[in-house]
Amino acid sequence: MFLRNHWYVACKSEEITDKPLGRKICNESMVFFHGPHGQVSALEDFCPHRGAPLSLGKACQGQLVCGYHGLVMGCDGHTVSMPGHKVRGFEPVKSFPVIERYGFVWVWPGDPNQVDPSKMPVFEWFENPDWAYGGGMYHIDCDYRLMIDNLMDLTHETYVHASSIGQIEIDETPSRTVTEGDSVITSRFMEGIKAPPFWQMAMRANDLPDDAMVDRWQICRFTPPSHVLIEVGVALTGKGGYDADPKDKAYSVVVDFITPETDHSIHYFWGMVRQFKPQDEDLTARIREGQGKIFSEDLQMLEMQQRNLLARPDRKLKVLSIDAGGVMSRRVIDRLLALEKA
Repeated sequence: MFLRNHWYVACKSEEITDKPLGRKICNESMVFFHGPHGQVSALEDFCPHRGAPLSLGKACQGQLVCGYHGLVMGCDGHTVSMPGHKVRGFEPVKSFPVIERYGFVWVWPGDPNQVDPSKMPVFEWFENPDWAYGGGMYHIDCDYRLMIDNLMDLTHETYVHASSIGQIEIDETPSRTVTEGDSVITSRFMEGIKAPPFWQMAMRANDLPDDAMVDRWQICRFTPPSHVLIEVGVALTGKGGYDADPKDKAYSVVVDFITPETDHSIHYFWGMVRQFKPQDEDLTARIREGQGKIFSEDLQMLEMQQRNLLARPDRKLKVLSIDAGGVMSRRVIDRLLALEKA
């Protein structure tokens, strides 16, 4: 169903406070907390005494104290102590490798003997002051592959996001999809069009005339296990399009980290990094608010789509040319799943 020997975003770093955080990832119930040196640790959310969720307990001096009977767990999943009882002979619970980077906690839900730090994706703009980031998270009741399909085929913008980023030129301009190794790239370039409302706002923010004709681009890139990055932007027509000087364009990257919760639900971490006016915190907040509304429109569509598919499992869906990005991404996932199982 989903790849396990990969790094997934579990949460934002700020979500882990003095209280443990419980979260299900790839059908694994996990609990996240700060270990003895401040590092984030992750264990199976299961107390070996009576099966209570450890996430209902508390973190104390780098260890996890069960909220049911006070059993103390170490970061390695082994029991440490319990008031009035000897518990060191208990079998350990699972511990999961974690990496804290880019303001997120990443977890490896698969075989700990195959953990590979080199598979951790690299994003230079998160640590680059020339870029600004703002984002959020939604819980969505849908198969993670439906979200990948959605992000790799942006023709839905014309209809689902008609009041913000949609426009008929997206339908009228063919896209191109290619596979490069384990990545799938779908790109669309539109020339001499009027910018939709969201991009008019972005143009004003970058001191560009919002009524000017623009060249617009969308470059969607899927990478395993389930990340989609989308280069988006507009440039004043005649200034070079995608390659235009930064003063003549508004350019961003939409960040989509899709973490499966169960077979039919996801934790969807969304955001946008931009190059124009990166120090403007008010602009970051406005873009985050606007983008949050856009993605909330996807939420209802995807959840209803999932319900339809579960209610009609024998229906065979049609595949059109606009579905190429999603189809090729699923092929990559299926191929890697076969290798992982082998």
